[in-house]
Amino acid sequence: MILGVIADDFTGATDVASMLVRAGMHTVQVLGVPDGGLPQADAVVIALKTRTVAPDEAVAQSLEALAALRTAGAKQVYFKYCSTFDSTPKGNIGPVTDALMAALGTDFTIACPAFPENGRTVFRGHLFVGDALLSDSGMRHHPLTPMTDANLVRVLQAQTAHAVGLLRHDALDGGVPAVRERITQLRAEGVKIAVADAVSNAHLLTLADACADLPLLTAGSGVALGLPPAYAQRGWFTPNANAATLERLNGPSAVVSGSCSEATNAQVAQWQTAGRTALLIDPLALHEGRQTASTVLAQATAALAQGPVLVYATAAPESVRAVQAALGVQAAGALVEHALAHIAHGLVACGVRRLVVAGGETSGAVVQALGVQQLRIGAPICPGVPWTQAHLPGQGGTVQLALKSGNFGGVDFFAQALRQAGVDL
Repeated sequence: MILGVIADDFTGATDVASMLVRAGMHTVQVLGVPDGGLPQADAVVIALKTRTVAPDEAVAQSLEALAALRTAGAKQVYFKYCSTFDSTPKGNIGPVTDALMAALGTDFTIACPAFPENGRTVFRGHLFVGDALLSDSGMRHHPLTPMTDANLVRVLQAQTAHAVGLLRHDALDGGVPAVRERITQLRAEGVKIAVADAVSNAHLLTLADACADLPLLTAGSGVALGLPPAYAQRGWFTPNANAATLERLNGPSAVVSGSCSEATNAQVAQWQTAGRTALLIDPLALHEGRQTASTVLAQATAALAQGPVLVYATAAPESVRAVQAALGVQAAGALVEHALAHIAHGLVACGVRRLVVAGGETSGAVVQALGVQQLRIGAPICPGVPWTQAHLPGQGGTVQLALKSGNFGGVDFFAQALRQAGVDL
């Protein structure tokens, strides 16, 4: 193994795995730390669900994943978080980074959530989503990790006792030697974690090459795009042009959406505008017993005869706040996740073989309900979202999953994904 990745949610794990496969690395994603050791591959991505748990729990799970990766011989470790730096003043990006640095015995790493292909850029330490600062984007309304400050140096410094500095764009413009020189200066100044600017893929390639020998990287998925070329240049592996090839599957298809991001709201609206079947999960109705997951599953199963069906709990920010006020933030989220996971499991049991899932928390709940332990990574549908393939334990079948981060994809993403998988819409 060359690279071992610890991802803080399931969609983020497939996101970074997609970057590696795209550049020719044989990559396998596992869901949690398996009991029997890790599979053999150029890169292994361990998908955790630690973004919004208590910091102590996030640290404990991340250290368990690190131990497994080190046992398997990973040359470099990569802590992957969201390209919108989803976190709270207490973590979990800072606490996990601190713990991994201590365990690896390193005194320096970078932090770079930039993913320019999806409109996430970092300039002078400030994170932009498209043309807007993070604090002016839809992320300010996130129900669990509202991001109201775009200054990543300040955000990260609130989460760690280590000194946080800035690796600016002008150093990246100077190429690999300039980046390494600036890192040397930062270390001499006592900086332990450097937020790195990146406004283009060229910046990511430079950053990856300059940092490919560090024990630990922390980043979104963008930096991973530059690591395979850097590894190949060092003679560590030979890129494989067929790394992303998956087989074609037949059978019904469906979409399950729990994300309430602006992007996913638009995708749900587009699906409905196209006249396709869409069934709404109402958290308050679930709570009061006026709706059940089993009833919605029966409706969805019947609708499959007419084509792909969407089951969604996606809603506008004001509706989400109203539900959270009535039920509590954690209870509302758990109620929706459980319902959507039950429905997804039932759809697959009824023969669905291509399933699109929108939302990191929803994706985690769905793959756990399906009992999936390992994902083979296929070609990207859009930047950061690949098709994946999994064997269903005990069911003797195979399913393909597209696990989409809430903020990713264009308005027609659901249909685009299904068409790429061979579905006739």
